Amino acid sequence: MSDHAAVRTPADTSLSGWYGILPPPKAPEVLRGRHKADWLIVGAGFAGLAAARRLSQLVPNERIVVVDAQRVGWGAAGRNSGFMIDLPHELGGAHYGGSQDHDRKSIRMNRAAIEFSASAADEYGLQKFFVRAGKFHGAATDHGISVLHEFEEHLTGLGEPFERLDAVQLKEITGTDFFVGGTFTPGTVMAQPAGFIRGLAEGLSRGVSIFENSPVISLQTGKMHTVRTVESEITAPRLILTVNGHLESFGFFRKRLLHVFTYASMTRPLSRTEQALLGGEPHWGLIPADPMGSTIRRIGDRILVRNTFTYNPDMSTSEKQIRRIGAAHDRSFHARFPMLGEMPMEFRWGGHLCLSLNSAPVFGEIEDRVFVAGCCNGLGTVQGTLYGMLAADLAAGSNEPTVTDALNEPGPVRLYPEPLMSIGAPLKLWAMQKRAGREL
Repeated sequence: MSDHAAVRTPADTSLSGWYGILPPPKAPEVLRGRHKADWLIVGAGFAGLAAARRLSQLVPNERIVVVDAQRVGWGAAGRNSGFMIDLPHELGGAHYGGSQDHDRKSIRMNRAAIEFSASAADEYGLQKFFVRAGKFHGAATDHGISVLHEFEEHLTGLGEPFERLDAVQLKEITGTDFFVGGTFTPGTVMAQPAGFIRGLAEGLSRGVSIFENSPVISLQTGKMHTVRTVESEITAPRLILTVNGHLESFGFFRKRLLHVFTYASMTRPLSRTEQALLGGEPHWGLIPADPMGSTIRRIGDRILVRNTFTYNPDMSTSEKQIRRIGAAHDRSFHARFPMLGEMPMEFRWGGHLCLSLNSAPVFGEIEDRVFVAGCCNGLGTVQGTLYGMLAADLAAGSNEPTVTDALNEPGPVRLYPEPLMSIGAPLKLWAMQKRAGREL
């Protein structure tokens, strides 16, 4: 038996645009009193809800309970850019790719997660939040073009399709002449992340108990696992932790997880006149040639810009930090869309990413009947889904072969000792973003 008191609980600040453009949710069901379950999942993001859905398929007659510290879709699951990417996407690399053998395995696993999500979208009527649109890579410089050509060569070696685009073609799509060329890959799903995750939770709630605004303050593991919140206690023989970086808040994987925030701003609705001035297509998503550059999405009459990474080992950001980085968003937005003038941003927010130095996930059974899925290295929508569903397979003893693939992945290596991390991590992020240049 072991005790794990939480040194912090998730408390994301600022309303994300994805959450803000949805209708208000119904009142939350808060966990109160004493409960028992057959399966207990802590964390209702992409990983937690994927685990819950997979368990509902594997053990449909057993009681499955999911507990989240915040509203479903309020936290990291609803704060990303909404790209469910099937192809290599190594944030620390020069052109997203890695070794061919590893990338082939990652593609196969990512696509399994996308198909799992697609079946959920079909089952629960979430197609408007889950669109197989593909993604664009946009280059703003000749160096960016050379990086994309390296990426294309890597895709050719993998046998993956792509389309090379020139500046004119990209302008026809985006409405801006900022980009000098790009690459289109067809397998990415463009999600409305908060809408999808809230819809998934609503669909699952017909057979799964989901409690919100119920932060876990301690875990006691043993023959029966006990999870406590301020107002409740729940016991279960099997526990799945899908809290991403907050695994460290319970004492797991200490000094192995790297906590980074990235930031986004979303415009107010564009008027019809502004949309005519912009031109281009109404829906598209573009990531930069350099992984540290600006990601842009157009969602009908709104545009999202996301850039800037900060090292936040306390797993929190502040309104002040969000406002400061919002000024960088405004500069990036104006550089791309000068025809729209000084465009007001209706929403600004930050979101927590959990990384490891060797880009390895957290997955497996860490104590008897205690399973984990997290540390998605900037791919939470797709890899959170992947490792969440595989955690359920592992815990239920299914014969899913992809579980073996996941178990064969290395775990996160130890971080550098202090003060190297507190000094070196911000400097490394600064240097990488400086390298991005005009792509930022």
